[in-house]
This record gives sequence, structure tokens and C-alpha cells, in this order.
Amino acid sequence: MKNITLIILMITGLSVLSGCGPKAFVKGDYDNNVNDANLLNDKWSESDMQKVVRDLVASATGSYSIANAKRPPVVMVTRLQNKTSEHIDTQSITDMVRVELMRGGRVQFVDKAAREDIAEEIEYQKNNAARNSRKEGGQQTGADFILNGRLDSIVQQAGRDKSVYYKVTMQMTNLKTGVMVWSDYKQLRKRFKKQRVGL
Repeated sequence: MKNITLIILMITGLSVLSGCGPKAFVKGDYDNNVNDANLLNDKWSESDMQKVVRDLVASATGSYSIANAKRPPVVMVTRLQNKTSEHIDTQSITDMVRVELMRGGRVQFVDKAAREDIAEEIEYQKNNAARNSRKEGGQQTGADFILNGRLDSIVQQAGRDKSVYYKVTMQMTNLKTGVMVWSDYKQLRKRFKKQRVGL
């Protein structure tokens, strides 16, 4: 009888311990609509990025300097400063802004990050490429405008309630005159309620 009781206790103990072991996400599935809201936690998400980019791009393309341009202005994106306490990939935000602006065909871009690669390739072609296919330096198109901005946040918490506010401000500056020709911001506020998670 003691042996049976001991075996039952051991089996019970093992099942409890196995239930308390580490857990991992092991089975997944594709989400068919990446535009659906993602509010799994209180951090910056792709849903936030999509909302911000959609509104700022609409505002920029409607601005006088782009809407009334005789030819698509050439823009260089510099940076989006992250003034929040979160680690946010601001490059992803500016990349999405650039892609969406280019899709409309109203703006062209020069790639600041590619300058070193371009200079290296021009130098290579000078010594190695056939004369009729060489690209020479000093002929690149200069940017008309610089696009940059800032991401700010305010977090408030009282008891179980939490509010996260984001503001993304972007501006476009005329490179020749230094005049800011467009600026706008997009605000987001998300509310969360703390609840017990786990067993």
C-alpha cells in the first residue's frame, strides 16, 4: 500500500513539475491581414506605424510643394529621432514613408546610405568598365528637399490603467533656401488595463 501511495505521489509531482516548466511559442500561422490592429502589448507596433505613415504621407502629398511641383521633387530622408523610452526601429518608419511616397509617383528620392557604394562603383568603372558604359562622377541629381522628424511618447499609469501616447512629427525642408515647406504630426493614444497573466 505504501508503494502504491508513493508511486501516485511521484506521478502527481512529475505532472506538476512538467506543467511549471518553460513554455515557448511552438505553433504558428500566418495572419491574413497585416492591416488588422495589433494590440498584444503596450509597446509600439506595426499597427501604429501603418496609421502614422498613412496619414503623414497623405498630408505630404497634399502639400503645396509636392502637389504643385512641375516635376517630382527629389527628396533625401535623413533620420527620425526616437525620443521615447522604447527601442523603436525608426528606419522602418522612414522606409515605409519613402516607399508610400514613391508609389504615388509624386516624389523621387536620393539614397544617402548608398553614396559610398555609388562612389566605389564609379571608381571601379573608371578603371574597368567599357568606355561606352562608364558612369562618371559629378552627374548625380541633388536633393531638393530633406525629410526628417521625431517620435515622442508620454506614458501615464494609475492603478491598473495605463495610457500610452505617441506623436510622430515630420518636416520637409528646402535644401536651397533652408525654408521648411511642409510639416505635420500624427498622434496616437492607446489604453490598456493590467490583468493577471499565467496559471
